[in-house]
Amino acid sequence: MTFADFDLDPKLLSALEKQRFHTPTPVQQAAIPELLMRKDVLAGAATGTGKTAAFILPVLQYLLDEPRMARNPRALILAPTRELAFQIHKVLKQLGTHCDFSSQVITGGFSNTKQQERLKDAPVILVATPGRLLYLLGEEHLDLSDIELLIIDEADRMLDMGQGPDVKALIETIPRDFQAACFSATLAGAGITQFAEQILEEPEIIQIDAPNQQSSNVQHQIFYADDRTHKLALLQAVIEDPGCQSALVFCNKKEKVIELNEWFQTINTPSVALYGDMVQARRLEITKRFTSGKAKVMVATDVAARGLDMLNITHVINYDMPLRGDIYIHRIGRTGRGNQVGVAISLVEAHDYKHLERIEYHLQNKLPVSRIEGMEPKTKVGKTQKPKKKPHKKKLAKKAAKSKAAKAKKNK
Repeated sequence: MTFADFDLDPKLLSALEKQRFHTPTPVQQAAIPELLMRKDVLAGAATGTGKTAAFILPVLQYLLDEPRMARNPRALILAPTRELAFQIHKVLKQLGTHCDFSSQVITGGFSNTKQQERLKDAPVILVATPGRLLYLLGEEHLDLSDIELLIIDEADRMLDMGQGPDVKALIETIPRDFQAACFSATLAGAGITQFAEQILEEPEIIQIDAPNQQSSNVQHQIFYADDRTHKLALLQAVIEDPGCQSALVFCNKKEKVIELNEWFQTINTPSVALYGDMVQARRLEITKRFTSGKAKVMVATDVAARGLDMLNITHVINYDMPLRGDIYIHRIGRTGRGNQVGVAISLVEAHDYKHLERIEYHLQNKLPVSRIEGMEPKTKVGKTQKPKKKPHKKKLAKKAAKSKAAKAKKNK
């Protein structure tokens, strides 16, 4: 199959050719025809499988097929984070390069006044994060009454971040019927199902990969660590390996990100730190430094790394183990993108065993254990020592009575 089989406008086919997109990915093959037939869609596919183009192309085709003047946006694309919103807008610009549709990005981290000015240009397509959009709507700087298409990307992460109520509040301001689609890395869990039921009408459900399926382009490795010192030594060995060209290192908290980034400076490894409450200008500066190769390592939290679409990441390293299997899949989806091969490494201490078991249960697969010569763990790994269960007081008394009776009998 090729993109021409979707009967797309020549303007879109030309843009696809320019981007060297020739063969649709599975999620594109499944979702694009349904959206072109004006159906609502609930689609789940692993990170890095081309979900963005799967909804951008139908949006652009719809606007080409249904040209009309409007004073307000006709298509709204919602994303959970600033980084993802800008990445979506980048793809929108690439695929819509021959289309005369104005678009704007509205997110937090920028001046409200400047964004209000942008909205005065009446963009046809709006890419936004829910919180900032809801604020501007409340201040009457925005009107969603002309929305005909609504796309919600990374719906699962949006729910994890508590943005569900904001999304519903935005939808309630749209008075007309509209076509809608929810795209997500996973459709697992009742939360995403209930969320979709409130937004979509008789949707076509597309599940390209099972919720626990990880990319086949990624090589998984577990390294057991005795303690923090051993863990840092393993991390340094992995980073300094010639095969590691660029690494995204995950920590669970901002404080740990900052601490680990400072540690990389002590071993003369160029690194940057990315976490949730940075201003957008700083985020863009850090991301550019990493993508340009000036920094070999990016240390980040999950929220900060959401939406990063980089083809040059050779290694994803879990310095802190994720708490859930779906988060593990999100993380490793940052490497092995396209046709490239990536490596996903997890550094596991004793207190991480329960998280590892939870992840392997989610994956329905054991992750392979690796060792570095001369840096093998000294403690027994993979098994926690279960404390001996204390006997009940009554059992102790009964045991003492038996012992006393046996002793008395022996003395006789």
